[in-house]
Amino acid sequence: MRTPTKTKTSTKVARKRVTFRLKAQPGSDVYLAGDFNNWDPTSRKMKDKDHSGNYTLTMLLKPGEYQYKFIIDGHWSIDPECEDWVPNSMGSLNSLMIV
Repeated sequence: MRTPTKTKTSTKVARKRVTFRLKAQPGSDVYLAGDFNNWDPTSRKMKDKDHSGNYTLTMLLKPGEYQYKFIIDGHWSIDPECEDWVPNSMGSLNSLMIV
């Protein structure tokens, strides 16, 4: 009698495409930082493709909750279009994205 072989099941969670958007002064240096990139203020630069001040960045994220902020010319800012905010350890707020 032949012993059945074990098949390896994939536990890979599907990531979803999420686009972050921000309206800021054209020519600004705009970055996105959050718990998805260890709050690194320079690892995710947002782009203003048509120089109109409409900055975007698309990422693939696993389902879950993510706290984030924008860094505009060195100044940390919540997402003015986001309705969900949570307090942080710095005494201010973080924007909350649920994927």
